[in-house]
Amino acid sequence: MARITVEDCIDKVPNRFELVLLAAHRARSLASGTHITVDRENDKNAVVALREIAANTIVPSDVSEGLIHSMQQNAEVDEPESTAAPVLPPRVVVVRDDRLTDTVIDALTEEGLLRGLAMLPPVVPSTSGGSASEGTSEPGRGLSGNLERRNFVKGK
Repeated sequence: MARITVEDCIDKVPNRFELVLLAAHRARSLASGTHITVDRENDKNAVVALREIAANTIVPSDVSEGLIHSMQQNAEVDEPESTAAPVLPPRVVVVRDDRLTDTVIDALTEEGLLRGLAMLPPVVPSTSGGSASEGTSEPGRGLSGNLERRNFVKGK
């Protein structure tokens, strides 16, 4: 018995996921009694389906169509409408944009940003390295010392 692998079939169906779907659908159709196009050689339906795909005895696009039709619950039929929808006349509305009435909400230039940054007080680095939490106090400092230091950094 010759082994069949995905590599034997991948040149016929380049997408591995699609290959698995097609082989599974073909194996189900073989189980329901569809004609086999290769020798069975005591193989199961899944192996026979892969061997058929590898040997090009079935057309993958036909199997794909069969798979799609087997999954469809409702077959939609495009029927022409009895009456055509009315066509509305085109409306063209031209509106001019008046830049004088536009309001400028927030216009910040680079110079304004630099001036604003220069006005900020310098940030004093913390002596504790940021490891002390608000509820704990450093040695020699009470909770009020932490609040005073925080207010100094904020500029209050």
